[in-house]
Amino acid sequence: MMLETLAPTAARIGAMLLARRQTIAVADGATGGLILAGLVTVPGATRFCRGGGLVYSLKGRDMLLGLPRDDYAGMESVTEAYAALQARAIRDRFGADWGIAESGAAGPDAHPRGAPAGRSCIAIARPGGETAMTLDTGTSDRIANMGAFAAAALRFLAATLEEG
Repeated sequence: MMLETLAPTAARIGAMLLARRQTIAVADGATGGLILAGLVTVPGATRFCRGGGLVYSLKGRDMLLGLPRDDYAGMESVTEAYAALQARAIRDRFGADWGIAESGAAGPDAHPRGAPAGRSCIAIARPGGETAMTLDTGTSDRIANMGAFAAAALRFLAATLEEG
């Protein structure tokens, strides 16, 4: 089961956030909610996880993130810049210290805006800055990609937290 593979990394993240007395909010995309689901496998997650949601349509994005459409001017989805905007927005919207967002194309087809299946852009908005990464799995297997994207996001978050 996917959550069993996400839980150990999520537990490390939870321990680091709790030790720092910090919180996080999540904007899941092509992960379908698996980043947030991974985090809430940690007992007591309410002490570090403010919540989040699934950004899977323009209406959903607008409702969850609360940004004016002008903030997206000139942006393409499935880019690090787009994920970073969402990470900042979810962090701010939920009043958290950290925000993480993922925008991707799980497959089996390319994203409607042209990103190939198997590409995920993940961004983290942290106190004092942000960081982002792109993952290309090289496969169009939707379910495998969703899991790979979520696992990569949690590993990236854990590594970013460990950096300080």
